[in-house]
Parts: sequence; C-alpha cells; structure tokens
Amino acid sequence: MIAIGCDPAGYTLAHRVMEHLEAQGKECIFLGCYDVNHSNYPYFGEAVGVAVSEGKAERGIVICGSGIGISIAANKVPGVRAALCFDVPTAEYARKNLDANVLAAGGRVIGPERFLDVVDAFMNTEASAAKDNVALIDKVEAQFRK
Repeated sequence: MIAIGCDPAGYTLAHRVMEHLEAQGKECIFLGCYDVNHSNYPYFGEAVGVAVSEGKAERGIVICGSGIGISIAANKVPGVRAALCFDVPTAEYARKNLDANVLAAGGRVIGPERFLDVVDAFMNTEASAAKDNVALIDKVEAQFRK
C-alpha cells in the first residue's frame, strides 16, 4: 500500500502518480486534498506520515507546490523519514542510504514524466545502508523522536 497526499498545487501530479503506480499493480490510498480550491498541506503531510508510521502503508508520497512544506509536515510524525527528491539519484540515495519511507515533491517545480522516473526509483530501491548510516538513522530516530 502506498499512501498519497497533496495540496491543491500537487493534486494533478498526485493523481498521475496514483495512475502510474496502479498500472504497475501497486495499491494506493489517497488521503487528500479533496478541495482543489483551498486546503492546508500540513493535514495531508501528517495523514500520509501517520499511515506510514502506523504500518497502514509501506511508503508514502506527498506533493505540495514546492514539496518543502508538506515534507516538513510529514517529518513531524515519529518514524517518518520524508525526502524531497527531484531526480533519480537523490531518490535512490534516499532509499538506499537513509531508508526514506516518504517521497516528497513539488507539483509546481517538477514535470510529471520526470517525477514518474523519480517515483519508480524510490519504489524500486531497497534500503541497504552501510552500518554507519544505519547507526545515524537510529540516532536520528532516538534523539529527535522523544
């Protein structure tokens, strides 16, 4: 299960991503926004973060205008490691070395075809961080999630 959330600036891209993932046989759950005229990205970043943190979704994707605000909101949820990625190498790095579990993007700053490549990289890369990176990830979780 992939949880997807967005604000109005990310609505079109979020639905394009869902279609893309569902065509690959992945199950998606859309957690908003439901009003394309006005909504607040923190609610949807949090909703995706909670779905991932509680194990209702394996990974999440959050999209707002820049990707920054919604990724900050998702990262406030304990256990979430949201990464703002605009290209394949950063998506692969975020998964492999940092075990990122939420992908963030800016609907106003990345085109859909490029972002679908980023999504595929994020979904198809397994976490396999070196021992020192695993220790650092654990430190972040312990130190900042009190």
